[in-house]
Amino acid sequence: MPKKIIIDCDPGLDDAIAILLAAGNPDVEIVAVTTVAGNHTLDKVTLNARQVCTLAGLHDVPVAPGADRPLVRDRITAAEIHGESGMDGPAFITPAMEADPRHAVDLIVETVLTHPGEITLVPTAPLTNIALALRREPRIAALVEEVVLMGGSYTRGNVTPAAEFNVHADPEAAAIVFSADWPVTMVGLDLTAQAAATPELLSRIEALDTPVSRFVVDLLHHYNATVGKVHGTAATIHDACAVGRAIDPTLMEAVEAHVEVELRGTATYGMTVTDFRGHIGPPNTSVATELRTERLWDLLIRSLENIATTTRTST
Repeated sequence: MPKKIIIDCDPGLDDAIAILLAAGNPDVEIVAVTTVAGNHTLDKVTLNARQVCTLAGLHDVPVAPGADRPLVRDRITAAEIHGESGMDGPAFITPAMEADPRHAVDLIVETVLTHPGEITLVPTAPLTNIALALRREPRIAALVEEVVLMGGSYTRGNVTPAAEFNVHADPEAAAIVFSADWPVTMVGLDLTAQAAATPELLSRIEALDTPVSRFVVDLLHHYNATVGKVHGTAATIHDACAVGRAIDPTLMEAVEAHVEVELRGTATYGMTVTDFRGHIGPPNTSVATELRTERLWDLLIRSLENIATTTRTST
């Protein structure tokens, strides 16, 4: 049976690719897409999620908006990377579905309680919704199969020297998620740095020549341009790595460690302090370290092919 996942996201260019990777893979079933303010404001990221789900043919998957701000800190966005819409590059897609009327937190709690032991949470955004779901219904910590999150780092940050964007956008929420008694895998910057959008990958996607592949190519061209301008590097498809781990844990190596989120440091606010030696506590997180990159791209190509075939058949 396919693994049931909830993707909690803030599309976001790499979030869009993460959704498409999951949508076209037979080993996972997206039971819900929930959104949270992060890469852009809640209204924009929710609209973007509805566009991507429409492209992927996920017409029956609920897309529910959640928190429009962090728990404590002021909201930050990443419009300099993801553009004014939050998903600049591809042409606009008219969504085939409305946003679900439920709040994302309610939908997460309801889904986990309905499917105890079956739901994997895949947050690729600030962890506000996940923390609020825990606070709303603490029982879900014992009922979730796993949390596979894109966020954090054990060496360096990307929005500050110490902190990665998703954790830095809501450190208090991240602290709640990492300290909860459930299995957590941290797919952080050290791992996702191995998933660059290289010319070779773009060529493989371009060769598919389908509506969904052309969407991804347009998205990646914009993503590479903005990341190159801001950071001087190629774009990294961070969020697809978390979905890849949920699909197939053998895609990456992981090491058990104790992870805490720094909430008091001036220069280190939002840092995921990662202790591999057990000095500050017992292991509470599987920390992804090494990616089998070509296998991830093979999965992505197959997903894009499957979406193209399915949507063509359904129309």
